[in-house]
Amino acid sequence: MTLHPILAALKKHKAGVTLITLQIALTLAIVCNAVFIIGQRVERVHRPTGIDEQNLFLIQQAYVGAPTGDDAASIEKLDAMQRSDLATLRGLPDVEAVAAINSLPLLQSSWTGGVGLKPDQQHSTEHAAYYFGDDQMLNTLGLQLVAGRNFTSSEISNRGFRGVGEPPMVIVTKALADKLFPKGDALGKTVYLDGLAIPSTIIGVVERMQIPAAGGWGDSFAWNSVLQPIRLDANYTRTAVRARPGRLDAAMREAREGLFNANPMRVLENQPDIGIGIMPFSEIRARAYRADIGMAVLMGVICLILLCVTAAGIVGLTSFWVGQRRKQIGIRRALGATRNDILRYFQTENLLIAGAGVVLGAILAVGLNLWMMKQFAMDRMSLLYVLVGIVVLMLLGQGAVFAPARRASRVSPVEATRSV
Repeated sequence: MTLHPILAALKKHKAGVTLITLQIALTLAIVCNAVFIIGQRVERVHRPTGIDEQNLFLIQQAYVGAPTGDDAASIEKLDAMQRSDLATLRGLPDVEAVAAINSLPLLQSSWTGGVGLKPDQQHSTEHAAYYFGDDQMLNTLGLQLVAGRNFTSSEISNRGFRGVGEPPMVIVTKALADKLFPKGDALGKTVYLDGLAIPSTIIGVVERMQIPAAGGWGDSFAWNSVLQPIRLDANYTRTAVRARPGRLDAAMREAREGLFNANPMRVLENQPDIGIGIMPFSEIRARAYRADIGMAVLMGVICLILLCVTAAGIVGLTSFWVGQRRKQIGIRRALGATRNDILRYFQTENLLIAGAGVVLGAILAVGLNLWMMKQFAMDRMSLLYVLVGIVVLMLLGQGAVFAPARRASRVSPVEATRSV
């Protein structure tokens, strides 16, 4: 089969050819970038936090009538109330461990700052999230210590929520340690938090702990966490609780009853919108990634619609051409063309149109990705997405053209020539 008759036929239908070519090009450009974004969202949703998610739950509460000042007496009373709650929770039968903490991974409540290697460093070496807690923080969260040691009870200090001061020692994640000290010798080294001149010694390194932020702005330092031995005191507290395996629901019920029995002057009813209540970590993860999942589903539906519309356009245009060319098809059949020849003719015709469309679409896909990199700080899309998209669009075109091409191949030579 020569291409000359096919090209001559396409020149007579420039409008239809142009529309289908542009439709294929736009579909390829949009679908490639959409699938790339979906892949990023899925990867973000499934990345590990480094903690024992299965057995962990969080208590967020506010005391009624508690002190609100920053004076020493108020801070001491608040700390006594918090320590009493911690003791109550540790005495429950289905509770494995308890720790005072300011936030959790994916909680969307971040306390961040800069980490430097020199005192009064103007520009931080790395950005990190700060976790404040006591000596039970590592055990409660199920963090894996890969170097050094945990905090001891004597090293835990307390201060008001609005207090200032840097701890003499910290525990950092391995990701942050490797960025600060690429030689792998972070243990025992000194760092400076928030550009101050107060030194903090790294006494331990944990395998992984994700920051509280789940949005794209935190991707660049997603595992840069600094654990500080400070118990924050305020009339609003957060407490991390790890239940015994398989006893999560029972431990959550016991925690509510135990806390109200110890001191009913508290707000603990579930009000997630204002950060009050008892919730399992699974709910925290679901809330954090709700937008990502919704975006992935929406873009997946858009991709499916675009592919269906493109396939329908190819089917419609080819069917229209078959109707217009019945006489020519009949003549070719009368001159000896087989059904397979007619089928290959329309498939080759579609292959040329789709080929032009995917070449233009590949250029548009790369250009669109570069534009989004500049406008929205997105990552560069791998060319593999474009190559796979080209294959999918080419196969889609061949599949879409098959039914009308098969109908064309069944045109009878006698019926076609009777209309001459």
